[in-house]
Amino acid sequence: MRVSRETHTMASYTRSMKGIVMPRGSSAKRERQYEHIKESGEKRGMSESRAKEMASRAVNKERARAGESKTASRSSTRGKSASQRGGESSGGGGSSERTKDELYQEAKKRGIEGRSTMTKQQLKNALGH
Repeated sequence: MRVSRETHTMASYTRSMKGIVMPRGSSAKRERQYEHIKESGEKRGMSESRAKEMASRAVNKERARAGESKTASRSSTRGKSASQRGGESSGGGGSSERTKDELYQEAKKRGIEGRSTMTKQQLKNALGH
């Protein structure tokens, strides 16, 4: 007898009381986390399927970091977790440096004199960046 791929895949998952399909052995905490992430994605305009995928990936990564899964990739266990990043981008090479205009606006708020003739580096130094 041959087991279909879908049946085989679903065998390693359990359905919670809310109808959420979670990996077998998932805790109530991970189910709440999944729901929260999924709902957050939907509120931001993601399709339901994309929100589910994002939530699954995030919860699986947290499970791997906490040692709750049988296997974990190196990328799942390195760096800051999503909860530690607190909204920061996961990409490492992003443009985290502030623009001259952003530095100027901060200098203006702080009342730094001579800011209009300062270079970007001078603004950084004046602001203590």
